[in-house]
Amino acid sequence: MSLGRALLDVRPLRTSPVFRRLLIGRTVSTLGGFMTMVTVMFQVWDVTHSAFWSGAVGLAQAVPMVGVGLFAGAWVDRADRRRVYLMATVGQAACSVLLAVQGFTGHVPVPVVLALVAVQASFGAVGAPAAGVFVPRLLPRDQVAAGLALNQVTGQAMMLLGPAVAGVVLGWWGIGVCYLLDALSFGLAFHGAFGLPALPPEGERSRPGLYGVLDGLRFLTGHRVVRGALLTDLAATVLAMPTSLFPLVNAERFGGDPHTLGLFLSALAVGGVAATAFSGPVTRLARPGPVMLCASATWGVALALFGLMPNAWACLGMLVLAGAADAVAVLSRTTIVQTRTPDSLLGRVTAAETVVGQAGPHLGSLRGGVVAGWTSGATALVGGGLLCLLAVTAVAAMTPELRGRAASGRVRSRRGASDRLPPKEAPPRGAAGPSHEHPPRLAAPPSAPPEPASPGGAAQEPEGPQAAAPAGP
Repeated sequence: MSLGRALLDVRPLRTSPVFRRLLIGRTVSTLGGFMTMVTVMFQVWDVTHSAFWSGAVGLAQAVPMVGVGLFAGAWVDRADRRRVYLMATVGQAACSVLLAVQGFTGHVPVPVVLALVAVQASFGAVGAPAAGVFVPRLLPRDQVAAGLALNQVTGQAMMLLGPAVAGVVLGWWGIGVCYLLDALSFGLAFHGAFGLPALPPEGERSRPGLYGVLDGLRFLTGHRVVRGALLTDLAATVLAMPTSLFPLVNAERFGGDPHTLGLFLSALAVGGVAATAFSGPVTRLARPGPVMLCASATWGVALALFGLMPNAWACLGMLVLAGAADAVAVLSRTTIVQTRTPDSLLGRVTAAETVVGQAGPHLGSLRGGVVAGWTSGATALVGGGLLCLLAVTAVAAMTPELRGRAASGRVRSRRGASDRLPPKEAPPRGAAGPSHEHPPRLAAPPSAPPEPASPGGAAQEPEGPQAAAPAGP
């Protein structure tokens, strides 16, 4: 295999100027988002010196994503997705402007700051399912995975760069400038999406309110491939999420050395970035189901071995492998979900996928902490990794469609008919556009604020009646 085919597939960048503009806007906006995340935590800690209020920052960001997300997905499936995304972008920018104003003026109560963060997260919960339509709606089917990989690698890069830039800006110019830079970054995101065509739902529109949400949940429970993909992700996160155990393992084996703890976190990120940078074979291979299952199993095995390794370098190697497997699993899962979901349901399914991505790691961290409290950090890691492997094996056994090529088929919305279209009938798509990027599950915000820098072959899958239920009334 040539090096060019092994590297990240950049065909969407070459074939579509629209995609390039959208990707640039999304990348800059993501950088601003990570800067704001760090700045909010720094400001809240600087004012309160309270672990409670620092923890409330994460709550203010997560609760709207879960509470608003599912209903936002139902609304997105009734409206022009481009218009919804632009409106959400303007709302997020306005919140950043208000955060900048309070940052420059000072003396704003912390609950007000958290309220602004929650409102901004609510706009983000509306924009995410709208953006989730862009790649599968606008890219040719053979470039969908490549477009998702480009979104993922830029998101990972900004996840690494954003906190560092925020630390420098905080040290030199203060919190107001950080918030202002984030507000300006939304301008590029707006410019990138403004050139998109109208993107109304194809087929029946979502029923309003709770009925539309329930239609989306019926699809998730009735569609074997999509259900299997999300169950695999939950197995990997709830049963084996390792980050909350790092401090304990570091204390048990390596004397609590802070440098070792930092290397643990960095190793996961390095593995994820490297895997995405060399994701060409993965995105060109039209078998995301087997790839996701193998990557998720590798994630569990690598973390179990990490729990057994006595040597720090061997531990870091296992974490690099786990981070790489995580990135590949997330990319493959997203490809499955976005290519197997009819357009009329894609907003709701994307919202549900986002909720799973938010809740799974937190539940996994809780599970790891409880088990480690009863036993040890190593036992929690090894047990969680092996349970993850068993759960992934069970999903693979119960969902044979995930083991074949059926997981890569493209679907279109329908009026009362089956939502699956054989791959050979899928029409070619036109110009490209970015989607809401689904970052690896390791991209969780830090639990404590950083210090600022000092100045200086298609198998037919049976789908039940619930899966084929029309989205409309």
